[in-house]
Amino acid sequence: MNALEKLKLKFENNLHVCIGLDTDVNKIPDFLKKSSNPVFEFNKIVIENTCREVAAYKINFAFYEKDGLKGIENLLKTIELIPQDILIIADAKRGDIGNTSKMYAESVFNYFRCDAVTLHPYMGYDSLEPFLEYEDKLSFILTLTSNKGANDFEKLKLDTGEFLFQIVIKKVKEWNKKKNCGIVFGATNLEELRKNIEVFEDLPVLLPGVGAQGGDLNEIANIFALNNKFDYLVNVSRALIYCDKTENFPLSIKQELSKLNSVIKMALLKQ
Repeated sequence: MNALEKLKLKFENNLHVCIGLDTDVNKIPDFLKKSSNPVFEFNKIVIENTCREVAAYKINFAFYEKDGLKGIENLLKTIELIPQDILIIADAKRGDIGNTSKMYAESVFNYFRCDAVTLHPYMGYDSLEPFLEYEDKLSFILTLTSNKGANDFEKLKLDTGEFLFQIVIKKVKEWNKKKNCGIVFGATNLEELRKNIEVFEDLPVLLPGVGAQGGDLNEIANIFALNNKFDYLVNVSRALIYCDKTENFPLSIKQELSKLNSVIKMALLKQ
């Protein structure tokens, strides 16, 4: 299966939660810190206890790259653990001049064998083109992010009366000729989501910000259900993977994921 096929299979089964593996050894349960490789053991438990009820995993490369070779090894081993029918997103936020982006694309898609990647759009099409040449992959392009700094540029109002993030959405739709583009739209931007969801059309949407950043999963699920749009991923990281610091952690994370899935299914049943 290509990346979009993996995603659609999960959506058809009402699975929309994406788990962020932003693993920080300082935040994992103490009992795991005694193992020879705490980060990998933690990821292994998370994946084993969630892979049947999750739509995707988003791996933040920064949390692994900081540890040099050992971190890269953990990244590769973690990717190997994820079942082949589940989308793997490289949260690497790339975007540079064409020749550099070509190398980044080869790294993410050929070496690490990820299905998707997050990208910056602000250097324009030629900085993203090397990624978009991979027709069987997905590129989630930053549109309106969940951080406060989104106000600095993304929410700037232009002379046309449009916001900059709205221009990005238009551009992504232009670039989506091979049906391998998606957008990143922060879950903390509920009002903007309501006003713009219709223009997303068939773009898959990755929504970070639920949980620790304050995004409301119930509101998100209801907005998408009301608009009969179901191709979305809600990313949950800290609120899920650090939900329990005791040895009951495997059961706790499974139960927490079940609660998240129930919220989404309830929104669908209301329609």
